[in-house]
Amino acid sequence: MKNHIVCIASEHKGNEFLDEAQNAGWNVTLVTRKKLLDEPWVWTALSDVKTVEDNASPEDYIRAVTNIAGSRKIDRLVRLDEFDVSTAARAREHLQLGGMTSSHALRFRDKLSMRNVANEAGILCPEFTGVFTQNEIDAFLERVPGPLIVKPRYEVSAFGIRKCETKEQVWDVLTDLDSRNNWRDHPSQFVLEKFIAGNVYHVDSIVDRGKVLACGVSKYGTPPFSVTHYGGVFTTSIVSYKSKERKELEKLNEQLLSAFKYERGVSHAEFLQSSEDGKFYLLEVACRVGGAYIANVLEHACNFNLWREWAKLETSTKDRPYKLPKLRKDFAGVALALAKQDEPDTSQYVDSEIVYRVSKPKHVGLIFYSRKEKRVSELLETYAERIATDFLAVAPAKERYDD
Repeated sequence: MKNHIVCIASEHKGNEFLDEAQNAGWNVTLVTRKKLLDEPWVWTALSDVKTVEDNASPEDYIRAVTNIAGSRKIDRLVRLDEFDVSTAARAREHLQLGGMTSSHALRFRDKLSMRNVANEAGILCPEFTGVFTQNEIDAFLERVPGPLIVKPRYEVSAFGIRKCETKEQVWDVLTDLDSRNNWRDHPSQFVLEKFIAGNVYHVDSIVDRGKVLACGVSKYGTPPFSVTHYGGVFTTSIVSYKSKERKELEKLNEQLLSAFKYERGVSHAEFLQSSEDGKFYLLEVACRVGGAYIANVLEHACNFNLWREWAKLETSTKDRPYKLPKLRKDFAGVALALAKQDEPDTSQYVDSEIVYRVSKPKHVGLIFYSRKEKRVSELLETYAERIATDFLAVAPAKERYDD
């Protein structure tokens, strides 16, 4: 009898995971929202699909998964989206399936918990404080000069971050949040920290038995905070394999995942290199595949796709242990932006290094591949300008991720 994996996805993503799980000979059940049934899922990989209402609560997902278990034994339960991390952990606990617990998952979702765990392990973080006690907040504001940021503890990327130049602005933001009189916007749902200017890097890893088997080290062109709040073309590309920055980040990433006691899966960690002191500071770490087509960039440059390798890890058994593919050390990068057009036409872009074109309404994106780092850098610079001229639409920054 085939093993059975259930995948929770409150957003459309992870087709490569579903496909790879089916390739491993497992039955694959998808649990998703009704409105996502029209999305282009890889239907040939799915044995079954169960839906929840579009405004489903975590309890609704847990009940749906429990009902599945009533007719077919579940061997693995995973979540494909960041916002489902805690839900899947609670469902695993309810069904006693093993894997990451809800309290363990919290450190990958709650940026205050994240800061505390990293700080205790000696990993540098921007100076921070929880938003609980007025005297402690005042003491922090007296001690730490601006600019400062008020950051949601549970959002992703740069959603909901507010930059403040003075302590008065910080209190204005906290007062406004408190006046909204709802739990999601309660000031305690935020963390207050020092804003540090610099370059942002990300390390995307494959982890098994607590060991980092492979990772990609990349650098954002414009930091995500700036793209989210001020618009522009998002870019990221592979960092030189011989660089001092890569070696330091690889070591930091291993130290981080060890401190977080991460045993198996994939991870996405972001570090900021301060333009003032040159040191690396942790921005965030997540037990998921990084967004913005990072998995595709790594597939072209390094010969591993994070979605597929994660599926191989989850479906591995004693008789069929996980095996890392042969790695390579080439270069790739992505340029991505919101487009004014519903279906932007990039057929006029013909450079041979273009290996992937994003196909998503109101988005334009290209992945470039070369064995030479300099060529990828040149293409990203050129195409960031071309995309901005030909397609760029600027949307106002959102306070939060919309369901």
